[in-house]
Amino acid sequence: MLNIIKVKDEQQFNETGAGIIASLLQSNPRAILGLATGSTPVGVYGKLIELYREGVVSFKQASSFNLDEYIGLDEQHPESYRRFMNEKLFNHIDILPENTHVPSGSSSDPEQAAAEYNRLLEQAGQIDLQLLGLGHNGHIGFNEPAEELTGPTHIVKLEERTRQANARYFPSIDEVPTHAITMGIGTILQAKQILLMAKGADKAEVVARALRGPITTQCPASLLQTHPNVVVVLDQAAGGLL
Repeated sequence: MLNIIKVKDEQQFNETGAGIIASLLQSNPRAILGLATGSTPVGVYGKLIELYREGVVSFKQASSFNLDEYIGLDEQHPESYRRFMNEKLFNHIDILPENTHVPSGSSSDPEQAAAEYNRLLEQAGQIDLQLLGLGHNGHIGFNEPAEELTGPTHIVKLEERTRQANARYFPSIDEVPTHAITMGIGTILQAKQILLMAKGADKAEVVARALRGPITTQCPASLLQTHPNVVVVLDQAAGGLL
């Protein structure tokens, strides 16, 4: 079941996404949040910080699990997703640091780190809301198009297009990691609710493929069509082909 919300501008985009997350926390203060990185959720996190400072929402009893992390970057690396989350959200709200979880990208044994993350997810129970962005090739988390997709947290080799898209954050393409650790498609689809957000004309084609095209592992986001509770927030440009 896809509930598609088209918004008129960036402000409404961020307010809508933050409002959905805040409403969940108001009704369930102990909610387990699945969180995402990248440019799409930055404004949403900024709005959530505002709502926290205004006393509208608290994260004190909540916990979070991030989708993914680059392999080979330690937590202090400027482009690690742990550092991104600390700087864009966690350091500015009342969530307890021990309740925030990001896969370990600096482990000497990435496969073991993936297994450990799976164990933590299983212990926590079902994610209440999973926030997702959308890659240009249809990836969610770092689940790239493939002949078959992996259910649990696993190691993935990043497609060249994904590395090129993320190169803007690094001094050069050579410094963009080649592998990542990511929640699997099965874990993502187990969430009670999914919040998919996309903006910009460059996302219009993949939005149409994901939401209206055939369900195929060559467009991992198309599998969201099988989920019973997906809210999609799009700006006018991203929703232009629907």
